[in-house]
Amino acid sequence: MQMVQAQQSNTQDLKSATQHQLNHDHSGHDHSGHDHSGHDHSGHDHSGHDHGGHDHSGHDHSGHDHGSHAGHGHDSHSSGPCGHHDGPYDPTGTAIHHISDGNVYSILDAIRIPLPTFLYAPDKGWDFFMSSKFHIGHHEDGHMSYNGYVMHHGSAYRVVDAGFPMEGSVAHDCFTKKTVKDAKGKDKDINYVMYNGKEYKLDARSTFDAGLLGGGITSFYDYSISKNVLSMILVALLLFFLFRKAAKAYTRNPNSAPSGLQNVLETVFMFIRDEVAIPFIGEKKYMKFLPFLMSIFFFILGLNLWGQVPFLGSTNVTGNLTFTMVLAIIVFIVVNINGNKDYWKHIFWMPGVPVFVKPVLAAVEGLGLFIKPLTLMLRLAGNISAGHIAILSFIGLIFIFGDIFGGIGGNVAGTFMSIPLTMFMMALEIIVAFVQAFVFTILTASYIGAATEEHEHH
Repeated sequence: MQMVQAQQSNTQDLKSATQHQLNHDHSGHDHSGHDHSGHDHSGHDHSGHDHGGHDHSGHDHSGHDHGSHAGHGHDSHSSGPCGHHDGPYDPTGTAIHHISDGNVYSILDAIRIPLPTFLYAPDKGWDFFMSSKFHIGHHEDGHMSYNGYVMHHGSAYRVVDAGFPMEGSVAHDCFTKKTVKDAKGKDKDINYVMYNGKEYKLDARSTFDAGLLGGGITSFYDYSISKNVLSMILVALLLFFLFRKAAKAYTRNPNSAPSGLQNVLETVFMFIRDEVAIPFIGEKKYMKFLPFLMSIFFFILGLNLWGQVPFLGSTNVTGNLTFTMVLAIIVFIVVNINGNKDYWKHIFWMPGVPVFVKPVLAAVEGLGLFIKPLTLMLRLAGNISAGHIAILSFIGLIFIFGDIFGGIGGNVAGTFMSIPLTMFMMALEIIVAFVQAFVFTILTASYIGAATEEHEHH
């Protein structure tokens, strides 16, 4: 896209130069000794002059303003930091970009749906606006800043260097990136926005990851309705519609056999009840936790399947650690709130073992309280993200082969390899969508069963 835009800019410059040549006939005039450095020719009419023989080698144009094309914005990125870079295709960066969350919902990189943006900076206060204020373009990069914020790869960033306009909308040039060493000697990417030929440092939104994933507390917080949040809302509404429709069918025909959607939902419901809830929790107590287990299973399954549809934005909700962490915390709370006396006794003072061993077992079991939800969080996020990355990597073979072999031939060879591998991976991902929803649910049921089980001690 940048190559096309740069070519359009060059074409425009060529047209301007051609028009100037047509309007000025320089044949016969000798101005080789003239110094026009201080002249203002803006009001001169040279339409009838013939200057074809001019020698301008001695002309001093130091006072001339050649910035007439500065306003072309992204169409003039032909050189400098904003120039087009014909580097090798980066499959890792592309995959990570496509599975990440953002403040815009993009469909096939052609339709971009702006989302409500809620940003808070302690030194500034709140900003509420739609992400369309950024004038989002290719790769979900914004062309405009708004109140000191910009959009890069679909996410909001805040300009922290002084001198950048912090009020209203301002057109900027492009984004750049530098890799520096942090305090621990690790490589860290710093993003910048170019404005009037100068780089201004950007802050990413605050993330509560204690720096483990490269985040941390920055100068602002992002509470926006992101792509993942919108996907959760849509899937929740869709599930509500489907189950409401099935419930009405039972009400209308209570004595008839289920059919269609009602039959599918009932089959899955009965499977989770008979193969998960009852065996792990017990017939006496399973009804108390059945709605919770069903909600977990169908919500995870719905989000997994939603993310498999390419033209719906290829969202990666269940591959997001924030989402799976919240689910794991909810499971942790439900399990431990319902834990009985025997459950806590087996954790902190294991019966039937020597006294000197009990403190060691208590430390191990106490640690296990937090390891269980942690494994729930990592397992779901890791498996779903890995599937998305694999699919995007197979699609990237088209561009990788194009870089290696060059031209259309390399792209065609990559396409023939990419299509069957991608189709196979997508089919596998559908199976993984069901399996991971089932695994999360059955482990949750096992934890609840262990917490509510009553032991007989002799």
